Amino acid sequence: MNQPRDFETDPLAALRAGDSGPLEAFVVQESATLVAFFARRGADWALAEDLTQEVFAKLIVRSHHYQPQGSFMAFVLAVARNAWIDHCRRASVRPQAEGEVSADVESRNSAPGASLEQGEQAGRVRRALEALDQAHAVVFELAVIQQRPYAEIARDLCIPEGTVKSRVFHAVRKLRAVLAAPAAPRRAKS
Repeated sequence: MNQPRDFETDPLAALRAGDSGPLEAFVVQESATLVAFFARRGADWALAEDLTQEVFAKLIVRSHHYQPQGSFMAFVLAVARNAWIDHCRRASVRPQAEGEVSADVESRNSAPGASLEQGEQAGRVRRALEALDQAHAVVFELAVIQQRPYAEIARDLCIPEGTVKSRVFHAVRKLRAVLAAPAAPRRAKS
């Protein structure tokens, strides 16, 4: 993840020009980054891989409308974030079978109810991350999660390094505030 990007041309701009090489190189180099992106948001490995493929498919399908602006990786992360939001919306509409998720997770924990508490905490973290606006979420992902240097982020996003620092500061502050707020009480099952 912290490897330097060696893409001299924008992969989608190259694809529009008929050269699929840069996009293929990007897919090979960044697939693990996107899988990890989705896994940090709570996707299991298979779902993370499916969503990663969905992101690459969306990039290809939309390549003829794509207008290069700023960092290509920031654009990809925005597409990935939107794919995650879409997945969550679809999942919230679909009724979940009783025990569908909890059986596997519960078996890995020794204390009954531990998975419930971990799941609630993970859900709070995911909701807090989703509360960030796009600019702050992208900078937070690059700086804190991927641990890229501020100077590199500033260069990739075409913004001053001070703006990167400010966005990281405000993102962390907002995340702390959201996570410090009392959790919503659970509803009793009827």
